[in-house]
Amino acid sequence: MSDEKVVLNFPPQVIDQPIIYRLIKEHGLVVNILRARISPNEWGRMVVDIGGNKEQLAAATKFLEGLGVRLESLAGEVRWLEDRCIQCTACISPCPTHALYIDRAGMTVAFDQEKCIACELCLSTCPYQAIEIFFE
Repeated sequence: MSDEKVVLNFPPQVIDQPIIYRLIKEHGLVVNILRARISPNEWGRMVVDIGGNKEQLAAATKFLEGLGVRLESLAGEVRWLEDRCIQCTACISPCPTHALYIDRAGMTVAFDQEKCIACELCLSTCPYQAIEIFFE
């Protein structure tokens, strides 16, 4: 089973359709919505973690492209550079998934890569550039 994070960009004319439901029900995918911004009459954007076999993912990609949904691979990965961090905690508040958090045992900033959705909200808040995007 493959598992990948992708960004789905929805054209305004399809935001009222049950697209995620159809990915799950008709294509047998496991879909975890990590972040979404969907508004009427605007392009929607959703970051999802999608799991399924290669055939399921290929069929789902064809389905999405047929609707005009643009797919982007989430190729970037947020990295926390502990040696640059001065423990100011500025990055913790904007993190929607709590990937950056206070480790109460040592009262220090900690980072859980598994929770990170690469939304990049933390990048601009760190005055010491202790957080960066790494592109593979």
